[in-house]
Amino acid sequence: MNDQADPRPLPPEKPLPGDCCGGGCAVCVNDAYNDELDAYQARLAAWLARHPDASGGDAR
Repeated sequence: MNDQADPRPLPPEKPLPGDCCGGGCAVCVNDAYNDELDAYQARLAAWLARHPDASGGDAR
């Protein structure tokens, strides 16, 4: 499988410090980011298993 047919997953964009209003929202932007980061890490682990010669380092 080549990298063009199976591109490395990209990490989610981290929220800026001012993105959280501090109002105790039911779904804070930081909570959403953490959920997206967990999903990204799972996708990256699966991708690395399919591409064992690739570097495991984060591309951020």
